[in-house]
Amino acid sequence: MKGISIKQAVLGCLLSIWMVLPVQANDDLRAALLKDADTEAGGEYVRAEFLKAVKKPFDSKDARKKVLLVGDSHAQDLFNALRENEHLKNYQLSVRYIPTRCQMYLGNEDVSAFIKPSDASMCSSSDNLSQAKQQIEQADIVFLAASWQTWSAERLPETLNNLNLRPEQKLLVLGRKSFGKINARSYLRQSEAEWANLRNPIDEQQAVINASLRKVLGAQVFVDIHEILCGQGTTCPIFTPDLRLISFDGGHFTPAGAKYAGKLLFEREPLRSALP
Repeated sequence: MKGISIKQAVLGCLLSIWMVLPVQANDDLRAALLKDADTEAGGEYVRAEFLKAVKKPFDSKDARKKVLLVGDSHAQDLFNALRENEHLKNYQLSVRYIPTRCQMYLGNEDVSAFIKPSDASMCSSSDNLSQAKQQIEQADIVFLAASWQTWSAERLPETLNNLNLRPEQKLLVLGRKSFGKINARSYLRQSEAEWANLRNPIDEQQAVINASLRKVLGAQVFVDIHEILCGQGTTCPIFTPDLRLISFDGGHFTPAGAKYAGKLLFEREPLRSALP
């Protein structure tokens, strides 16, 4: 180090570290992207913990309030958003799974015409609101979350009326969400600055159904998850503010996406006061 002062040597080391850190951070984010975009692992994450709580009985000797989540994979996403932010640690929790292809409906109308013939057998043997009604009556807080189809959304006021919830019970209905087509390979060729501004368009049907639900349910019941996560426009961000992928398939949360969504959802009414 002859001819180089200690100060120069220190500055040289700091410069070397400064030049390396952005590359390392860049590599870390890309490694996280590849991990988050794994659809097989993502699907397992969405289902795993939810399935452990399916039809779990409430304990009448437990003084904690009872929370029941009912629905399809969107209910699984809500479960993970709650879990990642520890919103459920002071509550009893049970869940009921009703497949998207079967939808949630409770009433006297024959809705079999809305079910694909290929799904008829599966739907006849799956859980439904009629079977879940007894447990719904036991719950203090009931969440309904689904990728609502037009026919079930139109009949939701009838369905809710037939649930016969007591005034002291809290009901919350989550609308549809979608983050568009996810293309991890193309993101790998882009900069982090570009990631921060990436947004995907949403399908028109989602916006129409959410608007319908908002109108008939009101702000005390309806949770417009799209508006909370994406704003009032017709696009949704692909990455969280810290540049983690929100969804691995365009419809369901990554762990980072679930944590991000849960934080935003519970900063806003009606969820902010639902689980104090």
